[in-house]
This record gives sequence, C-alpha cells and structure tokens, in this order.
Amino acid sequence: MVLSFTSSCTVEEVASSCNAIRFFQLYVYKQREIAAMLVQRAERNGYKALVVTVDSPRFGRREADIKNKMVAPRLKNLEGLLSIEADSDNGSNLEAYANKTMDASLCWKDIEWLKSITNLPILIKGVLTGEDAIKAAEVGVAGIMVSNHGARQLDYTDATINVLEEVVRAVRGRVPVFLDGGVRRGTDIFKALALGAQAVLIGRPVIFGLAAKGEHGVRQVIQMLKDELEITMALAGCRSVKDITRRHVRTERERLHAML
Repeated sequence: MVLSFTSSCTVEEVASSCNAIRFFQLYVYKQREIAAMLVQRAERNGYKALVVTVDSPRFGRREADIKNKMVAPRLKNLEGLLSIEADSDNGSNLEAYANKTMDASLCWKDIEWLKSITNLPILIKGVLTGEDAIKAAEVGVAGIMVSNHGARQLDYTDATINVLEEVVRAVRGRVPVFLDGGVRRGTDIFKALALGAQAVLIGRPVIFGLAAKGEHGVRQVIQMLKDELEITMALAGCRSVKDITRRHVRTERERLHAML
C-alpha cells in the first residue's frame, strides 16, 4: 500500500497496525526540513520506498471543492511540524493549504536532493509523457507511476491507459512502470499489463468498498479485481501473468487503422 501524507492516521500508527509492504507518498514543501523529517519517519518505521507526487506544483481548479468550501481532514502527519490551518473563505480549505505550503518550483533537482537524504528507493507519480519518463530515468528514480491525479488536476488530460505505452517504450526497461487511474475491473488490469505496466494502483474502488462495508468491503473489492483478472487470463489463454503480452490488446488507434 501507498500511505498518503494526508492520511488521518500517522506513519507510525499505520506501521504498527500491519506487516504489509508499505510505501510513503510525499509532496515537496517550501520548508525542505518538513519533507526531510517525514522521510526520516518513514525510514524508521519500515516503509520500503518513497512515492513523490510531481503533477501538483499548483492545485488544479477543483470547482466542486471550491463551491462546497471543502475542509480537509486533520493532517496528522504534519501536526507539530507546521500550521495545518488555512483560510478557506474564498473556497477550498485543501487548495488554500496546498498553495500556502507546497513548493511550486519543484524540479528534477529536487529528486536529486531527496536521493541525498535517504537510502529508500524513490518513485515518481504523475508522469504522462515519454519525455518526462526519460528524464525521470536519467535522474535515477526507482520507478514511474503513470498517473493523471484522478483527472482532478487538468481538464482534458489524457487517460493514463492511453499514454502508458508511450512511457513504457521511452524507458526501455530501465525502470519499472506502474499504472494509476481508471482501474475498475480485472480487465483493466489485464490491459495495463499487456501494454507494459508491471503493476496497477487502485484508489477510488478501495474508498467505495470502505464506505459501503468497511474493512470487509475493501477486502471484497480487491478479491473481485483478482477474480476478474484470473477469469480474463483464463479466457485469453494466459496461464500466468508472464503470458500476458502486447498481442492480447488492440488500442483504439489500431482498431481505426484496421478499418481503413
């Protein structure tokens, strides 16, 4: 699992509650010492990697949040490190907080800085182009997460499944590539694996399951995805994940080309 820095439970609380492989998601703050302290806490508590979100130098215009004057949950990981209060008179509390604390000048040198303060592998989340994937590999990231932030950052951004293959081809096996966003069925997982992803991340489905049936709902969501993937593999003649190849899928562009 990837623990969000905005979790309502601390790094330490989550670490003590389970033995799962855990990564820690991080933004880079204007106050670099805040990020450094969070990294140190993740290391001390057995997290295996850092996931740095790189697609939010500024918050996108999330009109529903602004209209509803969204109030962010308590950011327990930041208590005692910086003020987590933000003026939201003109809209979203979360947007106001982000603009106040996060560093809009984030660049590739910041990945190098993070590498200098930790031995943990660093993955970056939010890559959508081959050009950025090449730069990421050049600065030495341990993995790339193809993600469009749930399509909440930029209107009309590409669906991640549409740009996945471009990223995979650009890195040429130098680092693993993961797909984030839009995974709702086992067939979605199958398609991502066929296009070169080594794994997928699921976000909203977990929240849906949690809201409906608590912990059991989350387990049920994961089991449904696993069962659907296995059925898809069986019907596609794949005995193992390694048998899933590019020939098992046809993209929309290929479909249209075949009709000409």
